[in-house]
Amino acid sequence: MQNKMIYIGQNDCYGDGHEVLSNLLGVSVNAMQLYRVTDFYGGLLEQEKVLEVDAVEPDILKVDNQECIYAMVDGSMLFTREEAWKEVKLGRIFKQSSCMDISNKRGWIRHSLYEAYLGKADKFTDRMDRYLGCYRSIDKRLIFVGDGARWIWKWVDQHYPFATQILDWYHALEHLHDFAKVCLSNQESYNSWVGQQEQLLKNSQVNQVIENIKNLELTKQNQRKQQSQLITYYTENRSRMDYQQYQNTGAGIIGSGAIEAANREVVQKRMKLSGQRWSKIGAQNMLTLRTTKLSDKWNKVVNLICTEKNKAA
Repeated sequence: MQNKMIYIGQNDCYGDGHEVLSNLLGVSVNAMQLYRVTDFYGGLLEQEKVLEVDAVEPDILKVDNQECIYAMVDGSMLFTREEAWKEVKLGRIFKQSSCMDISNKRGWIRHSLYEAYLGKADKFTDRMDRYLGCYRSIDKRLIFVGDGARWIWKWVDQHYPFATQILDWYHALEHLHDFAKVCLSNQESYNSWVGQQEQLLKNSQVNQVIENIKNLELTKQNQRKQQSQLITYYTENRSRMDYQQYQNTGAGIIGSGAIEAANREVVQKRMKLSGQRWSKIGAQNMLTLRTTKLSDKWNKVVNLICTEKNKAA
């Protein structure tokens, strides 16, 4: 019964969850009871992570000598009681062999490992390292895709110096489009110029794109500022923009859609509903339950329930 309560509690708001238990299972459980059980076991799971008891199963880590591993990191703001808006740092790790094509424009990742932490970056990266540390030896086949946040690249540089780093394709294009909207007022010129730069970027000719940006004669101060910022952004990330090569490596992933989908699944669907405001401890307990479920490790919850029952006996 506790297993069902925890599963429903992490999956939907407690107000709706207790109605599900009542209607489908004929069990009378109020919302507060559902919260207490869910939060209690979320706290036990979190304690295991803090104590580094939450070991990674060996079969999850196995890769052949050609396979790539992808790691993505992003943030999502969560409203807390103590500090108002606070960033949840979220990571997703998956194998090349878990990536499946549904259509030309859509894909599906069969299995992933998720990690989420409401707090400082170094605590979050420590938790990610417990999954990723065993992949240091595969060098460039360990692939990080990020949006350009410096703390992420600093962590990767220090801990995985031989890994492949990819600047998210869509962030690279977003910066290009934002610049062009300010600097090219004519729609035809905008479409033509941006289209040319996109093709150059896709062909790994970022240096040419930087030169093309420099060669635009801009008179307004805000335009020159945007020009300088884009040149700096591309220059700092040029080693992460070999998109032609990346598309021919592993699963050919160059965008961060997988981690954006993870944000929706882990955080938004359960923890950013109307009127919700979390305590920091309660939020972390829920994040740990959500990532455990989505990582297909729900057996850890079942084992904890059995352990607690044995203690009581």
